[in-house]
Amino acid sequence: MANRRKSSRTKEKESTWQERVIQIRRVSKVVKGGKKLSFRAIVVVGNERGQVGVGVGKASDVIGAVRKGVVDAKKQLIDVPLTKSNSIPHPSNGGAVGAKVMMRPAAPGTGVIAGGAVRTVLELAGVRNVLAKQLGSNNPLNNARAAVNALDSLRTFSEVAQERDIPLENLYA
Repeated sequence: MANRRKSSRTKEKESTWQERVIQIRRVSKVVKGGKKLSFRAIVVVGNERGQVGVGVGKASDVIGAVRKGVVDAKKQLIDVPLTKSNSIPHPSNGGAVGAKVMMRPAAPGTGVIAGGAVRTVLELAGVRNVLAKQLGSNNPLNNARAAVNALDSLRTFSEVAQERDIPLENLYA
């Protein structure tokens, strides 16, 4: 009976995660007998409450590649600090390989102003009001990783005050 309860709880926990496929590419490898075809899927997983991850999966079929991408994304989850207005606490920049992403907090009601893979990452992280710009590259995988890098570098005021060993009130002065 305890196992049944535990499994139903894990199903509820799993159902809160959303998955979005950013890109599916058919890739080939040249081998002795010719070309071996497979698929690469870039997947973003998030719970819209401050956790998000980007993963890549490769398999001989699309469904297998997406499944592997989801597993990889869940291994690389990060926590994103959100403000009361569902925005980011401060401006942030991130980079991955040749891609750079610039993010700025926005006023409530602005929405997610971003393009491509960065928009998907921000929406699944739960960010509702933000301005973002992709710079340098239009590769979806590198842009998604740059967005995750920018979100990972965010810190709240309380974290900064704790690191500096000062009261939170002195941080604003």
